[in-house]
Amino acid sequence: MNSAYKDFTKRLKLLISKRPDLITITLSNIFTMRLIGNKTHGDLAEIAIAEFINQYMYDFRSVHVGKDLYRAKSKEEDIRIINEVTTSEFPVSLKAYGDGPLQLSTDKNFRMFPRLESEGAEISEKTKIEEVFSDPAFSDFDEINVLPLIYDETRKQCNIMVFDYDKAKKNTVLIKREDRGRGRKHPVYRFYDQSGGYICEVRYGGASANALQRGLWTHTKNALAYFDSITSGWVDYSHNHILVKLFSHALVSSQEGHTIALDKIREHIERLKREPQK
Repeated sequence: MNSAYKDFTKRLKLLISKRPDLITITLSNIFTMRLIGNKTHGDLAEIAIAEFINQYMYDFRSVHVGKDLYRAKSKEEDIRIINEVTTSEFPVSLKAYGDGPLQLSTDKNFRMFPRLESEGAEISEKTKIEEVFSDPAFSDFDEINVLPLIYDETRKQCNIMVFDYDKAKKNTVLIKREDRGRGRKHPVYRFYDQSGGYICEVRYGGASANALQRGLWTHTKNALAYFDSITSGWVDYSHNHILVKLFSHALVSSQEGHTIALDKIREHIERLKREPQK
């Protein structure tokens, strides 16, 4: 994780600790989108978090990259954040996943698994592990900034959890190939710490594997020690049925109606900045 992104996540965590109402409102609106479609919330989360940064995080500006630029992206990114003070820019990949397996990188060039395979079934020598992490195939460990919105739909709770790549690299003492597992078609290389605790894994990525069967993954429940909760734990959210009505009406309204509504919403956002919602 680069220093600019680390600074951003620290500032975001501080803001949320001071104004938990703002993130609760935003998360409630994001996950309300699941009432419209099971996958709708993921795309709209990118727009929502980008706007959250623009509205509430002073000294930071965010731009939603958009799906139309996907083919031109050199790195995985959904939003681009600019620190207005230092002028540094960095990409962020937004993930909205259920509490459990979490994909950190798709490894679309299929380099990670072959690199590990070249070392055999087990890698335990410290120098060998260091060589693996310093290999270009594992550049994702340092270059991808993933901001996961982990949710539990049954309890209606969300936890914004950031994976600590530096701690993962520092604590890895064993990388082991495992060929069998429940519901798994392809082999994986799992990373473990000194106490045998699970850290993350690299999944197979050949021609017969789809996007959910390859790349760098971890598990939010099994690797809890390697996450930093930006929300300092689980945040309760609720469905905003008024938002669904607003969307349905907006879809059959004109731009004139949208302009009027937008002006009113902007006024309300300014009040939210001044006065926490109870």
